[in-house]
Amino acid sequence: MVVTQAATEKILSTRDLVKVYAGSDRPAVDGLNLEIDRGSIFGLLGPNGAGKTTTISILCTLLQPTSGQAIVLGQDVRNQADAIRRRIGVVPQDIALYPSLTARENLRYFARILRIPRDRIEQRIDECLELVGLRDFSHKRVADFSGGMKRRTNLAVGILHEPELLFLDEPTVGIDAQSRNLILDRLGELNRAGMSMLYTSHYMEEVRQLCHDVVIIDHGRAIAAGTPDELVAGSAEAENLEELFLELTGRELRD
Repeated sequence: MVVTQAATEKILSTRDLVKVYAGSDRPAVDGLNLEIDRGSIFGLLGPNGAGKTTTISILCTLLQPTSGQAIVLGQDVRNQADAIRRRIGVVPQDIALYPSLTARENLRYFARILRIPRDRIEQRIDECLELVGLRDFSHKRVADFSGGMKRRTNLAVGILHEPELLFLDEPTVGIDAQSRNLILDRLGELNRAGMSMLYTSHYMEEVRQLCHDVVIIDHGRAIAAGTPDELVAGSAEAENLEELFLELTGRELRD
């Protein structure tokens, strides 16, 4: 994928973004302002209930904001959702695959939904399976896959149509170290090839390794922003990103 726009172009921005769910006495997202540069990997961090998933759902056009603005790829999420969806990819936290189908059958199904040209589908499936280390297992049912293999297939679906912007919601949760290492390596390759990403994770070492810029949110508001190194350097107490995260969000359990 060739990126012709300037690297400093904002691929995503929000202004005073608010989401209040019906029956709730406080916003899930509360005046959130974000800016993401084209070509970057942007980390959106926060404890459970901080508003991360709601924010991603708005940016992916799955939810309408209550107020404020969200611009993705130059288009407004309120009235240009279809155009946005064609240009983004999503790797959800939950495994979004059909377990009774093989890996190839799953990708073939999603390729048709994504309107990939018929004469390009099989080649693109092979490329994605190769990228995530599953080409030799393409004939096996997803139900028989390990957790790591399912996560890697999830990623293959998300990148199948070569999106400009990829949303990743905890894509390595609960998997083996080898699969996690492969996923992080492949995300780095895709980014160097021009794909922008918004990444959420509770694994702070992953974030430090992968993300160029980070925003930490809590109670729907941004409470810190910068590069991982800048954020740690700006704290008098924290020696790493995990310590800073706990310093800002507290050590109380968020179940």
